[in-house]
Amino acid sequence: MLLWLAEYLAQYASVFNVFQYLTFRGILGVLTALVIAFIVGPYMIEKLSYHQIGQAIRDDGPQSHLSKAGTPTMGGALILVAISVSTLLWADLSNRYVWVVLIVTLVFGAVGWVDDYRKVVQKNSRGLPAKWKYFWQSIAGFGAAVFLYISATAPAETALLIPFLKNVQWEMGLLYVPFTYFVIVGTSNAVNLTDGLDGLAILPTVLVGGALGVFAYVTGNVNFAEYLHFPYIAGTGELIVICGALVGAGLGFLWFNTYPAQVFMGDVGALALGATLGVIAVIVRQEIVLFIMGGVFVMETVSVILQVGSYKLTGRRIFRMAPIHHHFELKGWAEPKVIVRFWIITVILVLIGLATLKLR
Repeated sequence: MLLWLAEYLAQYASVFNVFQYLTFRGILGVLTALVIAFIVGPYMIEKLSYHQIGQAIRDDGPQSHLSKAGTPTMGGALILVAISVSTLLWADLSNRYVWVVLIVTLVFGAVGWVDDYRKVVQKNSRGLPAKWKYFWQSIAGFGAAVFLYISATAPAETALLIPFLKNVQWEMGLLYVPFTYFVIVGTSNAVNLTDGLDGLAILPTVLVGGALGVFAYVTGNVNFAEYLHFPYIAGTGELIVICGALVGAGLGFLWFNTYPAQVFMGDVGALALGATLGVIAVIVRQEIVLFIMGGVFVMETVSVILQVGSYKLTGRRIFRMAPIHHHFELKGWAEPKVIVRFWIITVILVLIGLATLKLR
């Protein structure tokens, strides 16, 4: 929105040409979203507390969590507001990738909002029934996959890149659609499973989102793409603005969500942010790298799958409790220790992912 204004004013003052630089608008995206989160955060927490929109805590979980009952939840709405406003202000709104990511983010956020609303406002412990939750997630994920496939203008847009191997890619054809669907929906639910401790999910999301912004910039820049042996995909560079907004909004939310949390993200935030990471990774063709950098999300998801599978097949549990962060809590790890160690793991994995830029 402001980009159009800057383009008009550049006719009269060349200083406004600075807004044409993606890196500059990416930085503005971070700062704008961060400021919005800082300003709106206290007001939103106050309103959530006033209306008693508080988190219910499971009786069979770690006993240390019982004191968190009543903490305001649905705070992920703050993240979505900050991302949306910042993106609309600084991104090129004629870019189709910007709208795909923004729409997917908001639709998954809406699904999470309905689930949270039923749980904490209507006091329905089931929330949105799982079949309907996955139905609407599937509609959004499949819709994005089909749109990206039919709007692709170059083979590189639907080819699977193999990290650490130069010029190695697999032309997926129609398999691109189900593959993209599973990446978006799978990442959404993986982040949601990880969101169980104060700040555990949001900082890895910020780190992975920031790294995907680097990949978006490289993929959308013909010179960097050629130098680093990446396929050039026109328009993907604009996603650095959304990635910047995600980083700023996430850090702003972490200010209030860090241990002990003043507000929880809820499904409205976790489902939306996971879907955002998934669809950006698909657009910049870094699905495998997302799997690496989001290793904490993968670990949490696999722990749930193994736990459920083992219990159904043998009647025994592999972990004391799943997702796995609760397992470590029940082993005696303090919550901050679990959180920070998972953060450290994410930093290492993100650095490995970024190494694929050059090690090819």
